[in-house]
Amino acid sequence: MPRYALKVEYHGAPFAGWQRQKELPSVQGAIEDALARLEPGPHTIAAAGRTDAGVHGLGQVAHCDMSKDWDPFRLSEALNWHLKPLPVAIVAAARVADDWHARFSATERQYLFRLLMRRAPATHDAGLLWQVGHRLDAAAMQAAADLLVGRHDFTTFRSSICQAASPVKTLDELRVEEVESFSGSEIRFHVRARSFLHNQVRSFVGTLERVGAGAWSPDQVRAALAARDRAACGPVCPPQGLYLARVGYPEPVFENARVLS
Repeated sequence: MPRYALKVEYHGAPFAGWQRQKELPSVQGAIEDALARLEPGPHTIAAAGRTDAGVHGLGQVAHCDMSKDWDPFRLSEALNWHLKPLPVAIVAAARVADDWHARFSATERQYLFRLLMRRAPATHDAGLLWQVGHRLDAAAMQAAADLLVGRHDFTTFRSSICQAASPVKTLDELRVEEVESFSGSEIRFHVRARSFLHNQVRSFVGTLERVGAGAWSPDQVRAALAARDRAACGPVCPPQGLYLARVGYPEPVFENARVLS
């Protein structure tokens, strides 16, 4: 059975998350339903990461097995036709080896979090970012973020329902960037690691926001990390500003993928 990698973009608002759920809409379920329109099912796809309800995808990667030998571009076009009008798109497709796996072959995952600093309600970006009505000190947040980079026990920043075998992870990057967008001043968090704990990125951002607002010092973040206690974490920020931006593999998967006819 030919195996295909799919690069998936989606708006997370209408879904209960990536993972298929019995009576709730999911991104996985939507794609599997579209696959069943192309070939008799059932179809089960695997993804690089299971995003929560309200979290978005810019560069999620999944793989599927098909009976027919599809041209990858035609497969993406056919899936996009059957995904309408849901806010899910197959941006690219590529044929991969039979033992290639979207999750287990991945070497890193990159997340983006967008935070808007403005008093007026967001309109065009509503549901696509977290909004606060006060200024934040990006330099102070970066100083605190630097303390989290490296290999640590991240129990403090791990959800109580996390199913990972160990709280020890290596965080490769946590970069805080202030940018001017059409909506106003944004803080963007760029986070990169091989793998993450459940709610780890949102726990980072919620805690760093407290530093930017002056309620916490960077040293308090250091102490929270050392505590290895979920109760020491700052607030967990809402999901709507979080994006799975990119998944890395040892060899480029979509480098030669056709995206235009």
